[in-house]
Amino acid sequence: MGKLMAACIAAAAAMLPQAPARAGAAAVPVERVVETAPQVRLRVVDTGPAGDAPALVLVPGWGMSAEIWREQIAAFRGQRRVVSFDPRSQGDSSKVTEGNTPEARARDLHALLAALGLERIVLVGWSQGVQDVAAYVEQFGTAALAGVVLVDAPVSAGAQSVQARPQAAAQELERLAIYGAHPQAYARGMLRAIIRRPLPQPEFDRLVASLLKTPTSIGQAMLLADLFGVDRTPALAKLDRPTLVIAAASSPELEAQKAMAAKLPHGRIETIEDAGHAVFVDQPQRFNAMLARFLAELGEA
Repeated sequence: MGKLMAACIAAAAAMLPQAPARAGAAAVPVERVVETAPQVRLRVVDTGPAGDAPALVLVPGWGMSAEIWREQIAAFRGQRRVVSFDPRSQGDSSKVTEGNTPEARARDLHALLAALGLERIVLVGWSQGVQDVAAYVEQFGTAALAGVVLVDAPVSAGAQSVQARPQAAAQELERLAIYGAHPQAYARGMLRAIIRRPLPQPEFDRLVASLLKTPTSIGQAMLLADLFGVDRTPALAKLDRPTLVIAAASSPELEAQKAMAAKLPHGRIETIEDAGHAVFVDQPQRFNAMLARFLAELGEA
């Protein structure tokens, strides 16, 4: 009975708002649960000292949890508050059958920022997270943003992309069928494709396990909404904050990312060699150096 009570107290404490560490204090990651919508509770990893610098908010890609940003959390948590989270239906956050779209996840993000008292942030989105950032800007504007980093994905043009790139669209739909029939094999193959650096087997297995926490039918719906749902390109013109696009030099979508960067009012693109889609996992030191320079240019280092 004592162990059960202790577990209940610990779970309740994790759900309470907690102040970030004082400047100079040890930057110990704090895990908490934040409710962002009815029946939607997000697992959040919050670390770093309080201060005047905008918090760094890291948005994972499809099927991933906050742990995918492990190297970035470790690198920047001594300088500023760093927040990442498991998006709805991913990792240890609530699994829901409705609202598995960038638009709903953007509303989750908005609610999360309010719950954590974050009024000024640098927002970093990778892959699916790029769609979430675009959806956030479309719905909530840029008042809370000091800067934005879009990592290795163009903002989707929605259903128009099927006509513009029919072969690529057909390949994506074929992959969806494989994923539905063989989710574990798909997860392992996908991770080996997007991460070129050999990972220790336990770390690789943890990423696979995390991806498989998203029910397959939900994962399929998420991908369809990301790739072929809403045209989010109008958000690019509204993104009036300094924006850095970081792409893998070998990305099949590099030209699309260059075109996207050219449409940004205050945007530029940088590339990283010898990296797959998860550029910040393959080349964490190069990625972190680019991000640090960007923060310095904002005057927020």
